[in-house]
Amino acid sequence: MKHIFITTIALLALSLSHCKKDTVVGPEPEPEAPAPEGKLNILFEAMVGDSDLVFNTETYTNQAGNTFNVTMYRYYISNIKITKTDNSVWTEPNSYHLIDHDQPSSTLITMENVPFGDYKAIEFMIGVDSVHNLTPGTGALDPVNGMVWVWNQGYIMAKMEGNSPQSPASGNKLTFHAGGFSGSNKAMRIAMPSFNNDTAKVTHSVSPTIHMSSNLLEWFESPTVIDFATFHTVHSAGSDAKTIADNYADMFTVEHIHNN
Repeated sequence: MKHIFITTIALLALSLSHCKKDTVVGPEPEPEAPAPEGKLNILFEAMVGDSDLVFNTETYTNQAGNTFNVTMYRYYISNIKITKTDNSVWTEPNSYHLIDHDQPSSTLITMENVPFGDYKAIEFMIGVDSVHNLTPGTGALDPVNGMVWVWNQGYIMAKMEGNSPQSPASGNKLTFHAGGFSGSNKAMRIAMPSFNNDTAKVTHSVSPTIHMSSNLLEWFESPTVIDFATFHTVHSAGSDAKTIADNYADMFTVEHIHNN
């Protein structure tokens, strides 16, 4: 009887093992392809006419024949948009950058997550858009950067300071703080410097760099020639700030593009 019982159990176990479904082992899942996105850099290089900007020691001459030096040169770049050769447009998110030419690390903007492709054009705002003027922010928009008029609740879009013997201000100072974000006092300007038929090619192995010249002399010429003897101080929103902003609206030039 014991032998029959053991034999029955063995047969039952064998029967159950044949009832189990075969396990199908499929192919390994394909690894996810990396996102088709890369980086694009913009390097801002300060010029005064054909000369590199050198703070404090170098003397320059504007169109009115005034001589001057430069002790500060800053401006906001925001709302950057780049256009592909197929005319599609990519806009940098949270696009606010303070360029301070006395701080070289600030003069390089690296944009992340830029879709692969060939880009033929760029557009950006000089200054900070109206919405963000209402509440000072963080990072580039932090008031600690010295680019906010606390009493006016608005940003200084661009700032240049220096000295000129032709300026009758105390210490022969030059103070040009261009701001104003509402109504007729808006000092924000849109710049669209040409790529001159060149392209910035963003690929998995190429992060191009757009070398952007910023010409300080443009602050003091066309459409209005500035004579420091009579126009040397701007530190509030209004017609004088708008005059300076109209002048510097075309201060940017794409010198060349490095696709490497």
